[in-house]
Amino acid sequence: MDASTLLSNTLSPDATTRKHATEQLETFANENFAGYIHTLIEQLSSEAAGMDVRNAAGLAIKNALSARDTSRQSIISHRWISLDLALRNSVKEQALRTLGSPVVRAGSVAAQVVSAIAVVELTNNEWPELIKILLQFVGDAENAGLRINTLQALGFICESVKPEILASQSNEILTTVVQGARKEEPSPEVQLAAINALYNSLEFVRDNFEREGERNYIMQVVCEATQNASTPVVVGAFECLVRIMQLYYDKMGFYMEQALFGLTVLGMRNSEEAVALQAVEFWSTVCDEEIELAIDAAEAAEFEEAPERESSNFAKIALPQILPVLLQLLTQQEEDAEDDEWNVSMAAGTALSLLAQTVGDDIVAAVIPFVEGNIKSHGSPESWHQREAAVMAFGSILDGPDPKVLAGLVAQALPTLIEMMQDPNVHVKDTAAWTLGRISDFLIDSIKTDVHLPPLVTALVFGLEDSTRIVGNCCWSLMNLAEQLGVQGEDDPLPATTPLSPFYDHVVSALMRVTEKYAHSNEANARSSAYEAISTFVTQSAADTLSTVSQVTLEVLSRMETLMTVQNQLVGSDDRNNWNDLQGNLCSVITAVVRKLGKEIRPLSDRIMTVLLSLCDTAGKQATVFEDALLAIGAITSALEQDFHPYISAFMPYLATALQAQEETQLCSIAVGLIGDICRALGPQSVQYCDEFMNALLKNLQSEFLNRSVKPPILSCFGDIALAIGPAFRPYVETTMQVLEQAGQMRVDPSSFELVEYVTLLREGIIEAYVGVVSALRETDQSVLLPYVPGIINFLQLAIEDEDRSEAVMRGGLGLLGDLCETFPRGEIREFLLREWITTALKLGRGKGMSAETRKVARWTKDAVKHATA
Repeated sequence: MDASTLLSNTLSPDATTRKHATEQLETFANENFAGYIHTLIEQLSSEAAGMDVRNAAGLAIKNALSARDTSRQSIISHRWISLDLALRNSVKEQALRTLGSPVVRAGSVAAQVVSAIAVVELTNNEWPELIKILLQFVGDAENAGLRINTLQALGFICESVKPEILASQSNEILTTVVQGARKEEPSPEVQLAAINALYNSLEFVRDNFEREGERNYIMQVVCEATQNASTPVVVGAFECLVRIMQLYYDKMGFYMEQALFGLTVLGMRNSEEAVALQAVEFWSTVCDEEIELAIDAAEAAEFEEAPERESSNFAKIALPQILPVLLQLLTQQEEDAEDDEWNVSMAAGTALSLLAQTVGDDIVAAVIPFVEGNIKSHGSPESWHQREAAVMAFGSILDGPDPKVLAGLVAQALPTLIEMMQDPNVHVKDTAAWTLGRISDFLIDSIKTDVHLPPLVTALVFGLEDSTRIVGNCCWSLMNLAEQLGVQGEDDPLPATTPLSPFYDHVVSALMRVTEKYAHSNEANARSSAYEAISTFVTQSAADTLSTVSQVTLEVLSRMETLMTVQNQLVGSDDRNNWNDLQGNLCSVITAVVRKLGKEIRPLSDRIMTVLLSLCDTAGKQATVFEDALLAIGAITSALEQDFHPYISAFMPYLATALQAQEETQLCSIAVGLIGDICRALGPQSVQYCDEFMNALLKNLQSEFLNRSVKPPILSCFGDIALAIGPAFRPYVETTMQVLEQAGQMRVDPSSFELVEYVTLLREGIIEAYVGVVSALRETDQSVLLPYVPGIINFLQLAIEDEDRSEAVMRGGLGLLGDLCETFPRGEIREFLLREWITTALKLGRGKGMSAETRKVARWTKDAVKHATA
């Protein structure tokens, strides 16, 4: 089969044809990568090829050069750099030439290819002439398509390549991009491409933004673009302003005062919805930034420090100008809007909610007149717009202002809101249910259980019989009521009753009816919402409602068993997916029941395990129902403890399957957690399974395909195994300690937030593993541990002295240090404990910035160090 047909078949509507073509291409790439790339670039650059083929070829090249995972990207990059230089140069030349293709769409695909190659080559100090070539292309006034596609490529490159790599050329890139975005540019298509490129390069030009003159010029061009005759350019300009506010909030004071207040208010009033949406998003972004700054300021005040950055209070200053516009936009609802369809009234509601969190009490007096003036609007078919907007406005301001300021208003509004659950308009009812959920979540004290609760529950249960969109919000509101009025702490004694207990049978029965009604279609997530609410009611049940929990358990088990008998009758992927989703919903309820009843679930454990193991047997490793079944089994493991042992041999094959599914991150992660659950439950009895557990975990650690997020839990799991089997862990000590020492040496660039977070989690896992191993061998095999003490101490110094450490690392690290002191109390490790950094760490651990728990651990460790060095 020729390449053109093969590429075309990857886009076939027929799944079998598409799969076969994709597999053939993958085989070609693995067996002859050079030939694969050569074939693809020939198809992309061929003006005789169809656009679908050129598009498929370009995307295939891009995918062959790009990966989200860092380790995978390294392998891909090496494969490209290892190609013959002549071939690479030929590919680059053809990709650059295709930027100017008469078929503009082909040039756009080529822009993605050029940027993908650039990311690899520029990172490896290759292709130094690229930027100069691209800047020349942008200057070609005769070929608008070439200019557009080149600007697109430049934007992608600026977004993806580290700024320092292009630092010497950043000024030329910025100048070229900004010139294309100027109002003097005659082509709106070029302007749009330039605006989009500027958006992608805004983080790249951070140094330029620090210089006032250059910043002024950039802001002038972007602000002028918001007044462009071309709507797409205007939208792009507002998108730039949103991104600029995210990145450079601290630099925006002058521009807000001079231009942005007015421009964004005009933008919100723009008749083009795409423009209004971005202008509203600008103010949502301002609020996001100021909410974050308020949190930072509160934390700094707690430690009696000055915050690193201060809020400019843009939202509070602009409140009189922007609030009337947002309230007006709330009334622009669409009659037939879908739940997931983003429109200007939804955006305004979100912005209003964020505004309330930002300015607090100031918003109440400004919004209440609008609510009072519109909440009872009647008289025309369109009056529902005013009623729904009024309810939305009220619900949006419930989080932010002082609850004391809102309490009287909420108590006054509750009867009206409950009554509006019977409004003739579905939008009004839906928003009323949402607002009642917000009240239940944020202002539960305003709901008088003897006055408001009966009609409120009645209204919400009545809403469960309504349209699917209302069912979702009624379920959410009922969940909030259960969480706020139910059992408050898992470790607290089970209360005899709760304010919601008298309604349990009525509510749970109604929720179960919803799940039956939507058993064959989960329209608008109605069924899933109902099952989630049932799980919440199970979790929050008091002693006087356990009979309801028992009834739910038996009914759910019966449904699961019935579903198992009909799985062979499923026809097509839709039926199978619905079956999987439904079983997953039922698993979630069983998990909640098991966690609630604990050991009391024992009489039903055989029946539950039978159906869960059957689910594991029939579910593919890519089916989420497999994950749900494993979570339920994990709950049973913890509930039954050593009584889980009869099920372990039947369960082990499914656990092994999940552990081997390295490409399924969530599934593999759950399986790792289950090993810990099993070891904690079985204790020393788990030793017979530890060879299998350890081999699987070590294999996963070494895998290049496993998502790195699973690796910290794997390290922590070593500690769980060690704690469970105690001295029997000795055969695994050498390998475990080598793995932990190697993992502990990882360092990271502080500027990479994602990697800093990962290394923090990694270190927390390492500490938990060390704690488990030390505890396991403390009484019987101290001599085995002694050679590893220097490595542990060095790791702790690295982790604790890191300025980006988490408090969990500090607390866990000090606790581990104390464990070592108690393991070697007679001066065996005295020389390590007398190091200066330990004294400093103990002071930090007892400092006022730490929680009471951390300070307690630090004091205990200080005493332990004192005794071990005496």
